[in-house]
Amino acid sequence: MTRYIIQRLLLAIPVLFGVSFGVFLMAQLVPGDPATVLAGDTASPQMIAALRQELGLDQPIPVQYLRFLERLILHGSLGNSTRTHREVLVEIADRFPYTLLLTLSAVILSTVVGVLMGIFAAINHGRAGDFVTMMLAVIGLSVPSFWLALLMIMLFALNLHWLPVTGAASWQNLIMPTITLGLHSASVKARVARASMLEVMGQEYVRTARAKGLREQTVIVGHALKNALIPIVTLIGLQFGGLLGGAFITETIFGWPGVGRLAVQSIFNRDFPVIQGTVLLVAVAYLASNLIVDIVYGWLDPRIRYN
Repeated sequence: MTRYIIQRLLLAIPVLFGVSFGVFLMAQLVPGDPATVLAGDTASPQMIAALRQELGLDQPIPVQYLRFLERLILHGSLGNSTRTHREVLVEIADRFPYTLLLTLSAVILSTVVGVLMGIFAAINHGRAGDFVTMMLAVIGLSVPSFWLALLMIMLFALNLHWLPVTGAASWQNLIMPTITLGLHSASVKARVARASMLEVMGQEYVRTARAKGLREQTVIVGHALKNALIPIVTLIGLQFGGLLGGAFITETIFGWPGVGRLAVQSIFNRDFPVIQGTVLLVAVAYLASNLIVDIVYGWLDPRIRYN
């Protein structure tokens, strides 16, 4: 296992280089000039040229990318934000705890609700409970996140005055963003959990456990559920990596001060260093979550071995 983890970490290095180059190139091709944005509409051409030279934007693209890699590898720096002039890693570090909190809340909510719905539907396969549960899952998949967010703001914030709209001042600010992110994820997990449970419950060892006279709860939890969790764990890893990179729309709508909102603000401000930093964070989050998922596989199913 240790050798496998080291190999995965080494393979992640060229992936990160590829992602960084792709993001850097796309940022350069986006219309607009960050120096013009920073200087303002009333700035003279001489002021804009001086600012471009200060930011290194007057250099050729390959030179700018090499300077970016030099700062990252030799100094562990992603440069400074062109808008706030703060270190990019500091900007991301200030926002990351909020995104991590929102991600954990959404993943826990969606996993508990989705797995329970999937188990209930599998147990009641072909009956009314199965039909109703899957209909709710389809509705959850069909509802756009931004529409659900606006609907909850109108109902719980503007009409009922139960919850605050924006910010992160208290735990109440976390409720609506968590539900918005968790609903779609719970619906996906419910369908996957149902399909996986139905497949596992048809296996011989489950029929043998029932033939021994074990309680149905023991059969489901002790025998079927653990083996049905592998595809669910895969889904959790993918969703966790994506949410950890920043839930752009949800954080922007609710004014949640996370990485997603920082990325949206950076795109509007042509803040290329911060854009590159947030996208690299998404890549690292995906790589780390996939590695953790592979490790969990071995715990769930001892037959899985990494050579």
